[in-house]
Amino acid sequence: MASCRAFDLRVLVAVVCGLLTAIVLGLSIWTTVIKIQKELSTSSPSIPVEFCRNGGTWEKGRCICPDLWKGWRCTIANFCEKSTYESFTFDRISAGKYGSSQQRCDKDTLNAGNPIATRLCNITTDGEIVLQNATIGNCNETLETLEKQIVNISTQSLNISAEAQILTSDVDRITPEGIISATRVVGQIFNPTRNAVYEAKVIAVTTVSQLLDAGDDVFQKAAAAATHNDDTFATLVEQMEIYSTSLGNMSVVEPNVAVQSVDFSSEGTMQSTNVRFSVKRGTSDSLISGSTVVDRDVNDLNPDGETELQILLSTANSDTKACGFIVYQNNKLFQSKTFKAKSDFSQKIISSSTVKNNTRSQEASVDIVFNPKYDRKEFQLHSYACVYWNVLTKDWDTHGCHKNKSTDEFVYCHCNHTTNFAVLMSFEKIYKYPEPLSTLSSVGCALSITGLVLTIVFQIVTRNVRKTSVTWVLVSLCASMLIFNLLFVFGIENSNKNVKKSDSDTSKTDSDRNEMLMQDTVDVWNPACTAVAALLHYFLLVTFTWTALSAAQLYFLLIRTMKPLPQHFILFISLIGWGVPAVVVVVTVGIIFSQSGSQWELDYRQEEICWLAVSGNNGLISSPLLWSFMIPITIILINNIVIFIIIVVKVIWKTNQNLTSTKKVSFLKKILSTLSITVVFGVTWILAYFMLIGNDNVRLIFNYMFCLFNTTQGLQIFILYTVKTKIFQSEASKVLKSLSQSTGRVKVLPSVTVLRLRVRMYNMLRSFPALSGHFRLLEPSVVVEETTLWERDQEDTSI
Repeated sequence: MASCRAFDLRVLVAVVCGLLTAIVLGLSIWTTVIKIQKELSTSSPSIPVEFCRNGGTWEKGRCICPDLWKGWRCTIANFCEKSTYESFTFDRISAGKYGSSQQRCDKDTLNAGNPIATRLCNITTDGEIVLQNATIGNCNETLETLEKQIVNISTQSLNISAEAQILTSDVDRITPEGIISATRVVGQIFNPTRNAVYEAKVIAVTTVSQLLDAGDDVFQKAAAAATHNDDTFATLVEQMEIYSTSLGNMSVVEPNVAVQSVDFSSEGTMQSTNVRFSVKRGTSDSLISGSTVVDRDVNDLNPDGETELQILLSTANSDTKACGFIVYQNNKLFQSKTFKAKSDFSQKIISSSTVKNNTRSQEASVDIVFNPKYDRKEFQLHSYACVYWNVLTKDWDTHGCHKNKSTDEFVYCHCNHTTNFAVLMSFEKIYKYPEPLSTLSSVGCALSITGLVLTIVFQIVTRNVRKTSVTWVLVSLCASMLIFNLLFVFGIENSNKNVKKSDSDTSKTDSDRNEMLMQDTVDVWNPACTAVAALLHYFLLVTFTWTALSAAQLYFLLIRTMKPLPQHFILFISLIGWGVPAVVVVVTVGIIFSQSGSQWELDYRQEEICWLAVSGNNGLISSPLLWSFMIPITIILINNIVIFIIIVVKVIWKTNQNLTSTKKVSFLKKILSTLSITVVFGVTWILAYFMLIGNDNVRLIFNYMFCLFNTTQGLQIFILYTVKTKIFQSEASKVLKSLSQSTGRVKVLPSVTVLRLRVRMYNMLRSFPALSGHFRLLEPSVVVEETTLWERDQEDTSI
């Protein structure tokens, strides 16, 4: 039949390509619809996002309010309004805290830049918030000069304590030297031999609370500067323990420190006495008046949902006259050399002391329960250790302490002595591993892998026939892209995803062993995932490097046609294409390893997938993804786009009056040539930058566009650089001819028709020889029977 005789292979290719494109687009639309339906069907949270007002956050069934607010929804004011006192102005002050004056000491004073006065926003026993009179400091007094006045504490304790409180009110200005001087001063105020007045000691508790707001790095430097024989932190802690047993039955509560005394001297009991001291959770993270509770003559612990920590002190005899408790909101006064904290979870410390026959005793035993405070959505408790502060080694120790039990909410400890206790906890992050590759990604990668394999085989097998110098560049690009796609499909998912964890792991982990911990976070290592991340990093950099080299080569061949390629060009670009990315990867790993040591893996890669970490220790600015990938790729893409524009303007779409009789053919050829260099130059990767847009709907569109164009990049190269070549079409025609002859269904195109088409094409190309040479380079697999002079010069250097 005539229609069968006129069968054209190009129609078959167009139909196949159209079907493949339709399938990929259909999968993209289908995946988008499914995702939108899932998002719409997701039930809203039981508590609206805006339920907690004024910056409050919803945790454990209640709003946790900032210091300035309280109440069920953080709508009740918990502050003193902006005020003035004499010539001093004060901003809002949180209830129970001191506020600093806006007025600062002049620059020509010793205390330049520090506040001149402070003012207390006090909470009365009736719960009323009242502003106290301001305390005015001396601008020529510093913590260092105040330290020299310790000898005068007996007579000037109140003034010295007030000055120390003012000088530590602005924690952002406290230096390590200031920390040391302040702890020495307040430590001596608590010293009973100095005979400081009661009010001075209460203010000293405020000073300690303010010091605990200083940064961790400041405390670490202060601890490092302290000498072995002059440990100011240890002295302060010891003197505060003595002070905690001297308040009768009173308490002093500040935002970061609470001190409670229990007096037995008036009871005259001859039996052992048990005291339970509890710290209740408030509406904020700070300790407030009424958050501590003392129960006498009890036999066990009794934590509830409001309990943050609880300690049961059991005295063995009737000689105990008093006991004291101290709660520290963090562990900054206890600088451990063995336990390192990487997270920002607060580590509460509880101290218990007893007085027997007017001397301190450690014979009582204690039972302690802690309610760990951490982000339960992102972390789970991995292990814990019951420890006390060893004053001899100046570090945490487990001697005399053991675990009792643990539940989902509480961990229990028992120690056979009294001192400063803590629970060291290590947490394991709960990673949200992504779902397996979507159908769109899988199909796209499969098509790319197939197309790349066929392109590599075709380029190698037909190289001698085509005699062009672009073969090695294209083969290298396809090889690196092929390896990257294989690694992406089979290695991007972390095998840790398949490790099942039981909900009861927390209670079973190290339930009997009370061993010292080294750090507060536990990472599950996976060297195989790290290796895959490094290989993905390397081969994707190699792929982009070869796109840049391909752009450079086309620039030399198309724009600088009169100049030959540099000597040893292929060897030179091979060293760059395969060597420079290796240097980048090795240097990146080396720098991260030198900074993080043995914990370097998760500073280099993510845990969710085997790819580069998005943020480093200092955020995105130190991210390996930024410095070793995004910046190099951005530079390469800018270079490729510039060369792409030059080639498109000066070569492909350059106006030529000789094309008037063949406008349609020339236009199609220009379109295909533009697409061919677009694919090889990796221009479609600029869609990745649009995926950073904040709008979720817009970002979703660009996500699927990026996936569609870049997962099928190998398929596009196969179509444009293999299927469209005359050699491939000729060989395919032979195969189809043999098949049609064997089946008898399709008759072969008459040879006269083939000859007529070839003559017509020859005449057309002959009319514009210069442009023909340009397009031959853009279609590197066209049969070339006669090579130009510069092509012959390159034959010897082609590999």
